[in-house]
Amino acid sequence: METYGIHFLLPGVAAFAAAAVLGPILIPVLLRIKAGQTVRSEGPESHLKKNGTPTMGGFIFLIPFGVVCLYCISKGLMGNECKAILMSVFGFAVIGFIDDFIKVVLKRSMGLRAWQKFGLQILLAAGLTWYIKNVCAVPMATQLPFINIEVDFGSFTPILWVIVMVGTVNGSNFTDGLDGLASSVTAVIAVFLLLAALSVGSKSYFASSAMTGALLGFLLYNSHKASVFMGDTGSLALGGYVSVAAILMRMELFIPFIAFIYLAEVASVILQVGYFKLTKGKRIFKMAPIHHHFELCGWKETKVVNVFSIITAVLCALCAFNLTF
Repeated sequence: METYGIHFLLPGVAAFAAAAVLGPILIPVLLRIKAGQTVRSEGPESHLKKNGTPTMGGFIFLIPFGVVCLYCISKGLMGNECKAILMSVFGFAVIGFIDDFIKVVLKRSMGLRAWQKFGLQILLAAGLTWYIKNVCAVPMATQLPFINIEVDFGSFTPILWVIVMVGTVNGSNFTDGLDGLASSVTAVIAVFLLLAALSVGSKSYFASSAMTGALLGFLLYNSHKASVFMGDTGSLALGGYVSVAAILMRMELFIPFIAFIYLAEVASVILQVGYFKLTKGKRIFKMAPIHHHFELCGWKETKVVNVFSIITAVLCALCAFNLTF
């Protein structure tokens, strides 16, 4: 890693500083437009006091991330790979913003209907798949975790990429339910993706450095007790970043490990809903997504965030054994 010097840290430092400065500017704006979160009445009782906390705060890390990446692109430091990450991050952010705007600003509690949100995600994922395959010319073979073997799924690969993107995006969306949870977990994943990019010589390390710094800056305002929530604007964007950054390095099969918390959150919802319907009212968990289950088991919100972040760090460390510098 020494051959990179320290310049790979500079995008992260710049994004962190920008997010730290942007927070106190943007939060009052969100309060002024009454972009307050409405907490579900059926959620944990302890969350009711969060009513009115401004949401759509994902812009606090998205704007610095975007500005730093665009600057690096203008200087010729990042190529088509980072353009793909930018398109993914802001493409999914737009879908999330539309949903947030309908729910929070227009005060229509439904937001986008599930089929609308899901359909838009699939369309965007399909477009990104075309770009990654034809413009970025990413090989079809993908690396298997923990063993130095590549597998080529042939014509199924583009379908796999769409599934990975949509699944990861929804995983990050479900993970965003506690103060600092999605941002902490994703910051750890971003560090792994930064190291992976340095290992394989991908210029996407600029984007991962910027995302790490931007999320740490956002955590200044999103950690418990949160002054702002990221909303779907931010949570969908994070899934877009993780999925495309991994796909570009042919590491999409690492996502169930490095983003295990995303997977657990989605799986808990699917299992809960399926079991509820099959048994006509019985539940596996006290509440889904699974972070609420642990809250209702007596864990403090901060403990859930810390434990989930530690689990992510351990799994990322295990996956890092695949990396060579």
